[in-house]
Amino acid sequence: MSHRERILITVMTYPHPSKKNMESVCVAGINETGQWIRLYPIDYRYQPWKKRFRKYQWIKVDLEKTEPEKDNRPESHRPNLDTLKILGEPLPTRDGWKTRREIIDAMPHRTVNEWKAQWEVDKTSLGIVCPKRILDMEIRVASEEWKPEWKALFSQMRLFGPQQKPLRKLPFSFHYVFECEDSEKPHTAMCEAWELGVRFLKAIDETGSEEAAAERVRERFLGELCRDDKDTRFFMGTRFPYNTWLVLGVFWPPRDPQTKLF
Repeated sequence: MSHRERILITVMTYPHPSKKNMESVCVAGINETGQWIRLYPIDYRYQPWKKRFRKYQWIKVDLEKTEPEKDNRPESHRPNLDTLKILGEPLPTRDGWKTRREIIDAMPHRTVNEWKAQWEVDKTSLGIVCPKRILDMEIRVASEEWKPEWKALFSQMRLFGPQQKPLRKLPFSFHYVFECEDSEKPHTAMCEAWELGVRFLKAIDETGSEEAAAERVRERFLGELCRDDKDTRFFMGTRFPYNTWLVLGVFWPPRDPQTKLF
């Protein structure tokens, strides 16, 4: 049975090929009662402009709970994109990101170990982590090509399907290395944020070098978003069906030197 939700979008991942939708983006946000909602699948780039929401923008959409055999995570829902409406402009960043922080600060913040333990109890798969210390962003070489089954799908789409939009494979993966309050050793978690992929592809066009583009991603996502004057937090979630936590997005308002929230 479907139900309607108002959701503040906070997470969008880089697109991935999909047999049913050409490509899919994992989207997540917070509803009016402070609950996490995962929206999947969404073929974002194939939606009309009036439905292409941005992060920190409220939307209204009809949802159905995802079938447990397909995804047993409690936050996961299938959106009816025909009903999706965007409600105003993205929340502003003025006054130290005040309107965004009012919502994010009210959400549970736990360590990675605590979220992993919670997953064992009730399959909670989305949450916010406030790192004690962010040590590095590792750049790892990945395949430059999509795996054969996806390449075959793209070829089939070009022959028989609707007009396919180019989807470039990132030749690197990017992994945050960080510590929490209860860490016995640093955590390493891959970052799959949409903005990271966009940053890399833009830098490729500007520099002509994959290595230089990867360094620009590191400069942005480590050197800027994780500076000492930022109150940096990670939106994290699991990769289904495992209890493997990924960084799905970064929240990086200016730090208030007079306030320690966590």
